[in-house]
Amino acid sequence: MTHIATVTAELELRLVVPGGPSLPVIAGLRYETADPWAVRVAFETGGEGDGIVEWMFARQLLTDGVAKTVGEGDIRVWPSVVGREHFVNLAMASPSGSALFEIDRDALVEFLQQTYLAVPTGAEEEVVDIDAEIAILLAD
Repeated sequence: MTHIATVTAELELRLVVPGGPSLPVIAGLRYETADPWAVRVAFETGGEGDGIVEWMFARQLLTDGVAKTVGEGDIRVWPSVVGREHFVNLAMASPSGSALFEIDRDALVEFLQQTYLAVPTGAEEEVVDIDAEIAILLAD
């Protein structure tokens, strides 16, 4: 049996700029079976330092956001159609600002499908050693 430990994808998102053209932003998506409920998204900001900002999302939030509006507060995800193009919108807010990204729906779905091949829905507990995680927490 093949065990997939990590699923990655590099997607071009569009940063929606109010009153202006959207800007392309490269985002690296990463899913690790060691943390089966989460998807990490690293945005290349071109800023100082390494120019990378990383956010972590619940995999289920991104999955649900493909078909319906989900999330509240700092993170919201919802589908939209512009002409013949299907997008998933990702709105994020933090104390330092907010951003709205459009993600190509099919590219996001393909990435998510790969994560579910690695760890199917409901099997998350099977790949995490809960007792070991609790022991680590108690040792601190």
